[in-house]
Amino acid sequence: MKSTVEQLSPTRVRINVEVPFEELKPDFDRAYKTLAQQIRLPGFRPGKAPAKLLEARVGRANVLNQVVNDALPAKYNDALNSTELKPLGQPDIEITKLEDGEEIVFTAEVDVRPEITLPDFSTVTVTVDPVEITDEAVDEQLLSLRQRFGTLTGVERAAQTGDFVSIDLSATVDGNDVPEASTEGLSHEVGSGQLIEGLDDAIVGLSVGDSKEFPTTLLAGEHAGEEAQVTVTVKSVKERELPEPDDEFAQLASQFDTFDELMSDLRERVARVKKVEQAGQIRDKVLEALLESVEVPVPEAFVKAEVDSAVHDAIHPLDHDEDKLAQQLEAAGSSREEFDTNARENAEKSVRTQLLLDTIADAESVQVGQEELTQNIVFQAQRYGIAPEEFIQQVQQANQLPALFADIRRSKALAAIVDRVSVTDTAGASVDTKELFGD
Repeated sequence: MKSTVEQLSPTRVRINVEVPFEELKPDFDRAYKTLAQQIRLPGFRPGKAPAKLLEARVGRANVLNQVVNDALPAKYNDALNSTELKPLGQPDIEITKLEDGEEIVFTAEVDVRPEITLPDFSTVTVTVDPVEITDEAVDEQLLSLRQRFGTLTGVERAAQTGDFVSIDLSATVDGNDVPEASTEGLSHEVGSGQLIEGLDDAIVGLSVGDSKEFPTTLLAGEHAGEEAQVTVTVKSVKERELPEPDDEFAQLASQFDTFDELMSDLRERVARVKKVEQAGQIRDKVLEALLESVEVPVPEAFVKAEVDSAVHDAIHPLDHDEDKLAQQLEAAGSSREEFDTNARENAEKSVRTQLLLDTIADAESVQVGQEELTQNIVFQAQRYGIAPEEFIQQVQQANQLPALFADIRRSKALAAIVDRVSVTDTAGASVDTKELFGD
């Protein structure tokens, strides 16, 4: 077998393959053996009929077609393995010559990972925010802790921001009721902004039994993207009473005996959070710097696939209704044209990022162990609030395990080079990346 490679673009090649017929003998033997098991000929035991009689029964052309279809994938893989190409996706195979008894000639066009020249990572410089532990940040941690141990008490006054209310909701569009937008006894924290736009403003100032109508744009359901008139009725108002910040509270909310010890721990907790945030910023800034400085050609087919996925995710909840998507985008101050532009820009960046990190992973010989894969599965399951066993089952059913593995490897690849990058904060101080990422 002979093969040659034509570079069609930085991300696509054509492999030309010539296969002499003598190399197909094992394939013909398998085809005849299969036919002999399937076809019964008088005078011959099952599986023992001669090849020529089998050909006479089914026709030489059918046998040849079966052999070629079975042999081409293996011959393509043989040709690919003789190169250093890294294919992306499945090839488009075309038979250009088929002469029975002589040779088969075919071409295989496939997207490949482009050649990417990596820079000297020690020349890359990034600037990040410094780790600053402010009293305000510590106080926020304390307030959050006090809220966890707070109690809700009913009040006889109008609702204010921060109160917890029980409400009934109903909605109409063009005077017609929208059943899916109606509910009773819904619990809501005023000012959280977790429900529909305009709701918090409407609730503030209402007492128990009061109602108010306000306009909003529905985000889901049959009328997604349309303007509705929503009526909210307040059924109860409760305020949260916070425990006093003292030694007794410290003993209730933590393992510490004194409030001063608790505050010291909260300050250390803020420091840890700030360092994690700085580490994340370093990773993001390093990746951005590399994407700006390194040329990474992208396969158009992969960009299109990413764009199609983004469009599907946006329009699927709307029953694939283009008009509803347009209405939803308009309500958000955007347009379909702007959405498509952003989707393509994000897709190109995503593909460039994957190709760049894959190249770094190869250069750094990054490996992913079973323990790392298991840890990531547990972490992802916790994020989605499901059991790890259920998460891995969903991943396997969706055939996403290779993608999960690849994401872990890319993350490790970026972490592997961070300590070679020069990092300073906005105050001009050098940042020790080893302290954040380890050796």
